[in-house]
Amino acid sequence: MGGIGCGNNLINIITQKITPSIWVETTDAKAVADYYLSIFKEGNLKEHHKYTNPPEIGGGDFETAIIEIAGMELSILAAGPFQKFNESFSLIINTKDQDETDYFWNALTTNGGQESSCGWCKDKYGLSWQVVPVEYFDLINNDDPEVREKAIKNTLKQKKIILSELKY
Repeated sequence: MGGIGCGNNLINIITQKITPSIWVETTDAKAVADYYLSIFKEGNLKEHHKYTNPPEIGGGDFETAIIEIAGMELSILAAGPFQKFNESFSLIINTKDQDETDYFWNALTTNGGQESSCGWCKDKYGLSWQVVPVEYFDLINNDDPEVREKAIKNTLKQKKIILSELKY
């Protein structure tokens, strides 16, 4: 949402070349921002704005927010149930170990989230995530075909990725 608005300080808030933007089915961008900031503990709310559409386009209130999580800006448009998420867009969380994988998986799938397979899940707003320990990539790209095959085969049986079940 860095592109919305005509304020003089707009140029100061845009810090990355490409910013993912999500449209959520609520009109409370602050609640959405607070939800993600409760999961990504070292994130911060960079801005939050409330708007009203002009009557000639139907009126109605909407909000925007920009948060920074895990070093990435994420723009939130909270404009109601006009657009829906689907699995063709997702965000990947590269975790350092199984404990961090468990943390993010549990945080995203509780309170209305949904588990899927192969490390994929949806949060309570319907945004798709893949929670992947970085060691996973070493296993599925290993020079040893037996290591690769076991990791890939067992990944297909999992919801949350459990490294110990993928290793030879």
